[in-house]
Amino acid sequence: MTWLGETTPHPVPGGYLIGTAIFGVMLIGFIWAQIRARKFNPWLYWATIVASTTLGTTLADFADRSLGIGYLGGSLLLFACVLGSLFAWHRTLGTVDVNTITTPRQEIFYWITITFSQTLGTALGDWVADAGLGYSGGALVFGAGLAALAILYFATSVSRVFLFWAAFILTRPLGATVGDFLDKPLAKGGLELSRPIASAVLAVLIIILIVVLPQRAGGHPGQAKAQA
Repeated sequence: MTWLGETTPHPVPGGYLIGTAIFGVMLIGFIWAQIRARKFNPWLYWATIVASTTLGTTLADFADRSLGIGYLGGSLLLFACVLGSLFAWHRTLGTVDVNTITTPRQEIFYWITITFSQTLGTALGDWVADAGLGYSGGALVFGAGLAALAILYFATSVSRVFLFWAAFILTRPLGATVGDFLDKPLAKGGLELSRPIASAVLAVLIIILIVVLPQRAGGHPGQAKAQA
């Protein structure tokens, strides 16, 4: 938005599409490095997640604004993309459980679905905030949704695969509404903080969390079978 989008004095035609292409190249590079990595690297993994988030943001803005279908239309379109990605993944490999990922093809399906999920989450956050709840209200709604999923996880036997994807999708609109709350104008319910400063603060928080929270590779299904 600052360099190519609607908040510049002279918006660049196709700015969101240009931003999508820039972040798309970055994401492809990170995915390539992630797939080729011989062991789990938390910095590489989370860099790929952040790249998918930024691509998801520009994709959502392109769908919502440049295509002229609005927040609801963009959300429905991207929800269809998520379902289509999960269907193709399940039809090809028989499961969408992230704990079974052991091959490059599975990981490619994973990152495609992750990116569509990030994109859907951004559009969903914009839609809910614009529907009258505002950015702080939207953050409360999605935060409550994540809390409800956590209760289902600990208190019920609901499918862990379903809960994972539902929770992952909800983290993005929560992040989108919190981010908008930080940098949108006061007249629109935001705090009107500098976008570069807000981005820098969030980047520092991500780095702190990666350092402080335990980062470890998940169990490898192939290794578990070999040990048995």
